[in-house]
Amino acid sequence: MVYSNCESKEPDSVSASNHLLLNGNDELVEKSHKTGPENNLYSQYEEKVRPCIDLIDSLRALGVEQDLALPAIAVIGDQSSGKSSVLEALSGVALPRGSGIVTRCPLVLKLKKLVNEEDEWKGKVSYRDSEIELSDASQVEKEVSAAQIAIAGEGVGISHELISLEVSSPHVPDLTLIDLPGITRVAVGNQPYDIEYQIKSLIKKYICKQETINLVVVPCNVDIATTEALRMAQEVDPEGDRTIGILTKPDLVDKGTEDKIVDVARNLVFHLKKGYMIVKCRGQQDIQDQLSLAKALQKEQAFFENHEHFRDLLEEGRATIPCLAERLTSELIMHICETLPLLENQIKESHQKITEELQKYGSDIPEDESGKMFFLIDEIDAFNSDITALIQGEELVVEYECRLFTKMRNEFCKWSAVVEKNFKNGYDAICKQIQLFENQYRGRELPGFVNYKTFETIIKKQVSVLEEPAVDMLHTVTG
Repeated sequence: MVYSNCESKEPDSVSASNHLLLNGNDELVEKSHKTGPENNLYSQYEEKVRPCIDLIDSLRALGVEQDLALPAIAVIGDQSSGKSSVLEALSGVALPRGSGIVTRCPLVLKLKKLVNEEDEWKGKVSYRDSEIELSDASQVEKEVSAAQIAIAGEGVGISHELISLEVSSPHVPDLTLIDLPGITRVAVGNQPYDIEYQIKSLIKKYICKQETINLVVVPCNVDIATTEALRMAQEVDPEGDRTIGILTKPDLVDKGTEDKIVDVARNLVFHLKKGYMIVKCRGQQDIQDQLSLAKALQKEQAFFENHEHFRDLLEEGRATIPCLAERLTSELIMHICETLPLLENQIKESHQKITEELQKYGSDIPEDESGKMFFLIDEIDAFNSDITALIQGEELVVEYECRLFTKMRNEFCKWSAVVEKNFKNGYDAICKQIQLFENQYRGRELPGFVNYKTFETIIKKQVSVLEEPAVDMLHTVTG
């Protein structure tokens, strides 16, 4: 198999091992394994390549992706673009198919190559708290559909919750992909009226991250300029630095337009820095004829070898599913290696921040009763000490914060101005009230002295006006 342009720039031993493993040349790997440490490609692969993918998968399973972006390959495409067929060909298992929205939850497809041909196929579907072990590839479609119904319901709604599908087999590449729902523009049947917005929001959640390689599936029999998936990828990745185009359905190209498809595949029309690959997967007729995925790969190879226009793309390493698998694994490994140092720093920063936050809460609560009693006494003592320090204006404050006394002093200065302004505004009213008392209600009181009840009535009216600003000040100080 011919290396692609990208791969030819990396003639290191790990890439070479990757090339051998992805094409199922286990005999060559075994020979290199026996030739000693100098050519021990298999050992280098197991030590350097596989752990990279396993590490990211483990972090994703732990939920790290909720706080930190992890390296990933997200697969997007318009409805009926052939996205499911590409994933089936890569994984060797049948995924849910049908009309309308089939992928209703993000599906993390973890493929792990088993080195020994004798090793049996293994699979596992995981979602929420459920894990279903699979012993046969024919079980995948049913279990993935059941998982989608459990998460997104019986209807045609979508969910952001992940479903994980792990496949271990001698016939798959080492690769992890995230399959996203196909883009639809119009709600049909009982689909939600805003289904287009829902799907695009879910897709953007993944493809906008700089750590994600966007795998855009585009059928050859449509105008590439009108493809919504490619437009969305271009929106978040204008330079095409992390976008790979996958051209599907080359057998449906109108005669006379093959050269245009070749130009697209050679990156001459809609430029992407990572370029394009072209594949031919099982069509609907092939599925009805029960053509196996293995036979479909042979049929694909023959199609490109015998096609007068696309034959050159095969020779250039731009065509067929095996070439795509090899290319994607290489891209993912390089992407993980580039991203890991930054990811490590982000994890260290988050760990330090959380550790500092936890230290503020003190030690854990003891489990034994006597320990709990002493713990409670210590906490009450600490609380009393904090209250005392607060009253005395000696509490500890963090940088850029100020003590409660300082806050109160500033607020009371403002409050003093409010009180003064209020009494100035009400001065004339008070004078009138006093004059009215002198003229109408004064009894035996000496001149200048007001009856207490009358004084209280006058003052209460003034104080009531200050009630709301007083409460506001209290909230400001204690908030």
